[in-house]
Amino acid sequence: MHFLESLKIGSSWITTGVVYALVAVCAVLIIRNYVRISRFTGEVKGELRKASWPWESDPKIKGFKKYKELIDSTIVVLIAVILLAGFVQMWDFIHVLIVSFFTNIGR
Repeated sequence: MHFLESLKIGSSWITTGVVYALVAVCAVLIIRNYVRISRFTGEVKGELRKASWPWESDPKIKGFKKYKELIDSTIVVLIAVILLAGFVQMWDFIHVLIVSFFTNIGR
């Protein structure tokens, strides 16, 4: 009886039954569509081999030099995000000042 209690999810057998039924349905769907799934993953692998990756493919290059392009791109993106956040913050501050000016005119 303790074995069955260890299989229980949450405090309800209904919840446990629903979760296990969903797992069973997912398993059946995966088994029924195994050929499609394996063909899809094979095609994805083929496309990923064709992709240009942002690091050096030469095995002689090691350390941070291998990832120079990736690091440079990451730095550019971080700087762009910080500048965009500052721009949005500046316009938000200006709009708050304008709205507060107009709302304080009537007082």
